[in-house]
Formats: sequence, C-alpha cells, structure tokens
Amino acid sequence: MESSTNFVLLLLLTIGVVVTIVRILAIVYKRSNPKSSQPLSSLIVLGSGGHTAEMLNLLNVLQMERFKPRFYIAAATDNMSLQKAGVYEDSLVDKAGVDAVGRAEFMQIYRSREVGQSYITSIGTTTIAMAHALWLMIKIRPKVILCNGPGTCIPLCVIAFFFKVLGIRWSSIFYVESIARVRRLSLSGLLLYKLRIVDQLFVQWPQLKEKYPRAHYVGCLM
Repeated sequence: MESSTNFVLLLLLTIGVVVTIVRILAIVYKRSNPKSSQPLSSLIVLGSGGHTAEMLNLLNVLQMERFKPRFYIAAATDNMSLQKAGVYEDSLVDKAGVDAVGRAEFMQIYRSREVGQSYITSIGTTTIAMAHALWLMIKIRPKVILCNGPGTCIPLCVIAFFFKVLGIRWSSIFYVESIARVRRLSLSGLLLYKLRIVDQLFVQWPQLKEKYPRAHYVGCLM
C-alpha cells in the first residue's frame, strides 16, 4: 500500500515537473508582443549614470499615448533619476495635456547589492530586494516593462517571467542595451539574454547583433 502511494506521488511530481518545463519552453520560444489598441500600463526602470538619460531619450521616440499609465522605478538610493523623470513627465503634460499622455507614478526599489558590499551580506539584501520587487509587481501589474541596464531591473524581470510561467500575468519585457556597449552586453543584458527572460532585446551596434544573434539591431537611438 505504501509503495503504491509513493508511486502515485512520484508520478504526480513527475507530471508537475514536465508540465512546468513545457510551460517554460512555451514562454521562452513564443514571445509575447502587445498588439492591443488599448493603452498599455508600463513599468520603466531607471538607473544612475547614463541609464536614465538614455531611457528618457528612448521614450521621446515612442508614442507615449500608448504607454500609460507609466510607473517609473529607480533604486532607493537614486533620487536624481526620479527627479529627471518627473521633469520629463511635466514637459509631456505641458505639451499635450494629462488626458493625452496619461498619469505617471514614481517609485523606489531596494537594491540587491550596493557598490562595495560583501557577497555574504548581499544574500540578505537580495532576499529583501526580491520581496520588494514582488510586492511592486503585484501592485503595478504592468503589460510592458522597459529597461536598459541597471541591475534593479533583474528582480523585476525575473518575477515578471515567473508570473508568465504561473499564468498570473503576461508582461512583455523589452530591453534596450546601452549605446556605450559596443562589443559585449552589460551584465544585466547578458543575464536576461542567456536566461531568455526578455521578449525582445535591442542593440545599437551591428557587431553586438553578430555576437548575440537573438538580439535585434536597431541602430543608434540617441
């Protein structure tokens, strides 16, 4: 009797593992691409340095009326990026009005690891960051995620991917590699590319397309 029970449990576990693997493969090889004419709630990940400037330049070439409401996220220690995003949003409202471009919200997220932090202590901070990212994703439930390199995008993209696996929510993840990356992807871009988490990854140099064939070459966006 006990052996039969164990066999049934093992069979159910095996079926569960197989279904999960099939589900992951289906998501990996069938990328989602939002085609709805309705506005798409969008999560925009900002980063210190040139990341925010490049992201705001990217937003300038998009039809912003399609991407609303917009949720800007930056690391908890990065106040400048959200200030720049606020100025950018004010300029949109001044030009077209809030009814046309939609509303924007600004949020912060805990960083997994600070510069110079030891890897041992980063285990705890990474756990906290993942929990915070999970809470933010449940709260926002974006249809589109836009990111271009800051490490803060990794937990958000990973959680969005597992939401897809679980059938909770489909978010299309778009990653635009920095123009500063000429010969190789950034660590964030490489992780998302190798793990096949992003729906589309864009590069701005042809040699990157040659090295990473699944990437999409779009030329200089600056």
